[in-house]
Parts: sequence; C-alpha cells; structure tokens
Amino acid sequence: MSGYLETVPPQGQPKLQGVDASHAWISLLVPELGWIVLDPTNNQVVDAGYVVTAWGRDYSDVPPLKGVIFAEEAGSTLRVAVDVIRLPAG
Repeated sequence: MSGYLETVPPQGQPKLQGVDASHAWISLLVPELGWIVLDPTNNQVVDAGYVVTAWGRDYSDVPPLKGVIFAEEAGSTLRVAVDVIRLPAG
C-alpha cells in the first residue's frame, strides 16, 4: 500500500508543515483473521492516521509519483509537498 502518514508532533509543539511524506506499508490476508494492515517501518498496526492513495502487489505497482512528462525544456524539476492534517469531526 502507498499513501501518506499523519505525523503527530511532540506534546506542546506545533505540527511542522511539510513533514508528511509518501510512505508504503503492507496488507496481509490472514486466513480466519481477514486483512491485517501493518507498517513494519514504524513497527505498528495501521490506523486512521494513514491515508491510502494506492494498493498493489508490490511497491512498483503503487509509487506515489509515476508517469511521463513532455516538456520543451532541457531539464525539469518536480517538487511535491503534502501535509496530512486531521479535520475536526462534524
């Protein structure tokens, strides 16, 4: 699975903008338990702080940026920034 993870700042500190980055984690079908979704990088079970943008057989199926760009410039630069911010319930 590929997407974004909400980052939570230390207590009393403001959330820094731009710290959220693309991330990947796994989803396993376990007989008699169903789908188990884990983040081995952060050693935790995936929760509501994860935003799924794609899922596939492996990471090559779900990279956050994939495609072709046609430009007349000799070179180009792609910059991407994402902030994951939880909205109040309502």
